[in-house]
Amino acid sequence: MRWGRAYFAIQALAGAAWWIGVFASPLVRETTLGGLDPVLVAAFDIPLFVAGSAVAALGLRWAAVVTTSWTILVAVGLAGYATVTTEAGWGVVLMIAAAGASLVALGLVVYGRVPTAWIIAGPFAFRPSTRSGVATNLATTFGQIVLFWGFFLGVAPVVLSLLEKRWQLAIPFSPVVIGTGVVILVLASVLGIWSGVTMSALGRGTPLPSAMPNSLVVAGPYRFIRNPMAVAGLVQGFAVGLISSSWLVLVYAVLGSVLWNYAVRPLEEVDLEQRFGEDYRRYRDRVRCWVPRLRAQTLTDS
Repeated sequence: MRWGRAYFAIQALAGAAWWIGVFASPLVRETTLGGLDPVLVAAFDIPLFVAGSAVAALGLRWAAVVTTSWTILVAVGLAGYATVTTEAGWGVVLMIAAAGASLVALGLVVYGRVPTAWIIAGPFAFRPSTRSGVATNLATTFGQIVLFWGFFLGVAPVVLSLLEKRWQLAIPFSPVVIGTGVVILVLASVLGIWSGVTMSALGRGTPLPSAMPNSLVVAGPYRFIRNPMAVAGLVQGFAVGLISSSWLVLVYAVLGSVLWNYAVRPLEEVDLEQRFGEDYRRYRDRVRCWVPRLRAQTLTDS
């Protein structure tokens, strides 16, 4: 809880400093508020954002709920304003960052932790696959690849790139960087497909949480690194950011890696340890999560 309170205290100070900058500097006002009336916005934002954060820092849950809700509302509203007018782009970025951080701090203040278990609730809960046919699991895996890659590596980056340009935040990348991104994307995609095929063929399941493998897979790319599909997806996101010349997409890829590593991975590893016991613990101790070994580990499927 104290980390959540500490964040709200920092947010209160940062919010106060920002408002001082808004009234003292035309540059700060134009880049973060555009043509909005600063006096009118301040009449709502100072009590709900600045003062609300300060009260939330005292540990009062209702204040944390109010200031987080207001921050999300402002982020959404400012994003709409910037998209229509092409103004206040940096204000959108700052408020989206504040909204995300406020949600994390809210969880700490209200629950004493970030409720990451909600991520795998309902249809995303970990369940072994009920299908045993290799062909069926392969077809399901490739369907997942098309769906997830299409959205997370196609639709989402395109939208972010367009918004970045609309908000006048774009920074041009060198053609060499773009070409490098293409090479990285191809290599990461090969790793992702290799990992998915190996999991489906040997694990009697798919990468989808609701249809997980029934056997612990320690062959193919899994001999070098524990989570090759996750690594492939995160590297793909980084590559798409280079190709699209979008620093917002690069941030999106970094945030995705942080979310997976600190929210999803621990839950997945608990599930694997519960299902495969000592076999998984031995595998986890011998094969690293993020940094692949140059020499494959000699392991046996179980």
